[in-house]
Order: sequence, then structure tokens, then C-alpha cells
Amino acid sequence: MEFYHEPIMVNEILEGLKINPSGVYLDCTIGGAGHSEQILQRLNPDGLLIGIDKDDDALDYSKKRLEKFKNKILVKSDFKNVESVLNELKITSLDGVLIDLGVSSHQIDDASRGFSFLRDGKLDMRMDTEQKLTAFDVVNFYSEEKLLKILWEYGEESFARKIVSAIISKRKISPIETTFQLKEIIEECLPKSYVYKSGGASKKTFQAIRIEVNQELNGLEDTIRFLITKLKQGGRMCVLSFHSLEDRIVKKIFKEEGQDCLCPPNMPICVCGHKRTVNNITKKPIIASDIEQKKNTRSTSAKLRIIEKL
Repeated sequence: MEFYHEPIMVNEILEGLKINPSGVYLDCTIGGAGHSEQILQRLNPDGLLIGIDKDDDALDYSKKRLEKFKNKILVKSDFKNVESVLNELKITSLDGVLIDLGVSSHQIDDASRGFSFLRDGKLDMRMDTEQKLTAFDVVNFYSEEKLLKILWEYGEESFARKIVSAIISKRKISPIETTFQLKEIIEECLPKSYVYKSGGASKKTFQAIRIEVNQELNGLEDTIRFLITKLKQGGRMCVLSFHSLEDRIVKKIFKEEGQDCLCPPNMPICVCGHKRTVNNITKKPIIASDIEQKKNTRSTSAKLRIIEKL
């Protein structure tokens, strides 16, 4: 299947990054290179684009798409390893950073990747196909307690207990191997009216398992805080999130880095000594336009937050 990904809020991100033609820009999750291509078109020969992704399909596609641009470096890695990537490349400062936390259209649409409850395929959900842990392992071998914790915390699934109980019962009979098998188990646990009304009734459970498989939230806060330290004065960071757990982390960091003193309100004087490091460009997150949401339904849950380094 040919790699395809529809980039979200391209114009908003380009405006948010405030491109310096001679600057150094980092796309932490290059995906199909939709955003990166637009950044590169605005750079002169002195500028540089560094793209990171842990998905081989994404990197292969991006290399072809960006072949005409010479001022780029593409690296296979988890963006949470960005410190070692930048050290290896001897990059000490950045003019701009983009972190797109979404799952690519290709990953969702390719049934063999096992991400989607809309397409039947083996339970996989690995963004890096070289890693060992898969969705099959999570569903079939995690303890009841651990599964329940994942669905509560990562999926915010109100029917978590019933769904987990059904998974445990089914897997005792035979392994749960495919996305449609899992979808059927989930929907059997939900009120019929909810299933018919929602259409995506399995979304929360699939999201929770995907987050666990790829450890999407682990290290996210540390990575963002580290990258803030690498931004030049006036440098911009754009973070595109797609569910409330990610957005809460981003919002918390940007709020803390955008204010002096993090002491409790009842403290008579500041003892923490914290000084603000960024200016919050977006007081509230930017969402996709009505036109984009109609054109690309995957943009409906996207939230864009932007900061500028002081």
C-alpha cells in the first residue's frame, strides 16, 4: 500500500513557526512529510530541516518526496531520543520545532498495520515495526488489572471494566488475533444505542492500546521541556495533539514555562526562583477550520499550541 498522509493545519503551523529562511527546523514526527515539504520550500540553501520518524514506511516515503531538497537530514528514531539525535548531528540550537502527535493516515488505512477498528487486520499497532511489543501481546497477555488501568487512563473508557472482563473471558477460549475480533468484543459490552449512535464506539479502547504499545505518553513531557531549551531566542515550537491526554501535558508545560514563580498561591514570597522561558502565542489551542474538518475528518480532534522562546 502506497504511503499517504493528509497533513493537518498546514497554514496555521507555517504561520506559527514564523519561518526564518536560513534557520534550522526540526520535524519530530515527519510522517508523510506534508509539513516538512512546506517548511523546506521556505528555506534557502543555508537553512536546514531535520526530520525524525520511527516508521520505516514514513521515512521511505519522505525520502522520495523530499528528494529534490538538499538541505535536509532524515533520521530513524523515536522523537523522545531527540537529545542524542541532535548531539550526533552537532546541532546546538533550533529556530523552530514541530511535534505532530497524530497517527498517520497511512498507518490507520493500512489494514496490515492493525491500527483501525474500521479495517480487519492482525492486532499490531506498532509505529516502529522492529519493536517486539504488539497490540496482540497487550490484549492477550496483559493482566486484567493492567488492561483496566490502560483503558481507564489512556482511553478514558467508562465501560472499561466490562470490556476488560469480556477480553479476559474470550482469550481463555482462544487468542484474540484481529482488529475485528476485538471490535466485536468491545461492541458487545456497550449499549446498542451507543454503538449505533457513535459509529466509533471502539475508538477509546483502540486508542488506549495503541498508546500503550507505542509508549506515546512516556517521556513526552521531558522531550518538550528539553526542546524548549534548544530553541533560539524568538524560536517557535508548534505541538499538534489529538486527544485530551496529550493536550493536557502540552498545556501544562506551556503554562509553567510561560510564567514566573511556580510556588503555591498561599506562599507569601517566591522560593522556587522559576523564571518564564517562553511566550504563549496561543492562549487557547487553534483548531482546524470548518472547511478542513469537512475535508479531513481526522482534523476534528486536532489542537495546535504554539510558544515562542524568550
